Amino acid sequence: MTLRNRELANLIVVGLLTAIGFASVYIARQAVVSTGSLAYAGFFFVLYLGAHMICRLTVPQADPYLLPMVALLTAIGVTEIYRLDPTDAFRQGLWIVIALGALAVTLFVLHLDYRRLEGYKYLLGLGAIGLLVLPGLPVIGQSVNGARLWIHFGSIQFQPGELAKVLLIVFLAGYLREKREVLAQGRLKDFGPLLVIWGGAMLVLVETNDLGSALLYFGIFLAMLYVATGRVLFVAIGAGLFVGGAAAVYQFVPHVRERITIWLHPWTDHPVYCALNGKMLPRQDCASYQLVKSLYSVANGAYGGTGLGKGTFETTAGHQLIPYLNTDFIYSAIAQELGLIGAAALLLVYMLFVARGMKIAMLADDGFSKLLATGLTFSFALQTFIIVGGILRLIPLTGITLPFVSYGGSSVVANFVLLAGLLLVSNRANALRE
Repeated sequence: MTLRNRELANLIVVGLLTAIGFASVYIARQAVVSTGSLAYAGFFFVLYLGAHMICRLTVPQADPYLLPMVALLTAIGVTEIYRLDPTDAFRQGLWIVIALGALAVTLFVLHLDYRRLEGYKYLLGLGAIGLLVLPGLPVIGQSVNGARLWIHFGSIQFQPGELAKVLLIVFLAGYLREKREVLAQGRLKDFGPLLVIWGGAMLVLVETNDLGSALLYFGIFLAMLYVATGRVLFVAIGAGLFVGGAAAVYQFVPHVRERITIWLHPWTDHPVYCALNGKMLPRQDCASYQLVKSLYSVANGAYGGTGLGKGTFETTAGHQLIPYLNTDFIYSAIAQELGLIGAAALLLVYMLFVARGMKIAMLADDGFSKLLATGLTFSFALQTFIIVGGILRLIPLTGITLPFVSYGGSSVVANFVLLAGLLLVSNRANALRE
């Protein structure tokens, strides 16, 4: 079986699972099986069939498992979002259409030789900085739940940091490929780039009030620096700098301090930020205190879950128990309705995606491709860890989205561009092996 036929077979399986998922939600909500569930699944399958055909034309030798795994993740996300709010599910479907369009454009534009991006590395780096600065600007910048990550134009909201992440990875892949031999020597003056990136991460933390974004950007840099130089010392120094900088920011940025307090003492009576009304309140006075309600939601799922459509996410008065449930806390909803088994299976899909991405990096024959695939894969893995770790209280809670699953247009579009990058590297690596 050829690579693309294998991809098609996996997509058919995902389409069947999507139909079963929507049918389960319909049955739980309406006690009847509706043709609407089949319509949603059919539309979803047609979209990915189109993406499959584009892959046949542009990247015929690419990894056959990446697209089906992404299809499965988006299917889980859309199904759960539909269960929570059908209107949001419709909007998410539109964003997936736009994201698949971005995937197609990226593949068509770069499939002949994506490595020419290396020649524009500094321009892309400046573009990433510009996108990160946008939320801090007056008028268009917008603060949501205490973190300034969004820009808005009328009724449209967008998180530019998602696309900035991809541009930053391309820049670092080109820069580190060019400077890796110099950096590997470990001279004192070569620590300059490390300090600059560290300073940038701290500025992002101060500007956005979001520890997760700063950790994501700086973590990507450290991972790519290690792959480029092989120097564990650089990673240790970088991690120390980040911890020290974050501790200093903790003293001066109230929002970061509140997040740490919530993480260390989730059941404390110390006043904390309540997302429902935007005030500082004792935990017991904030009925929708996110982290505690999220932990209860996960625990309520037990091993087998309550079943799709049967979770408890609203009070008897119709108020949401967990604010931003379909964005920041969708993993809590999935864990309640699918249980430990379903939540673990979801994480397994993420792990398989990361494993395939790292395999692509190992198969790549040039430094730029290796660094690009490593950066894209590691950013995907780290972003998943940051949001799931925050929900499970392993690390402080942040507002980063769960890739391909959470509701949000900017995240979906950026992650499909990330997928396109991995497919391009994989296609070239496999073609050269034959």
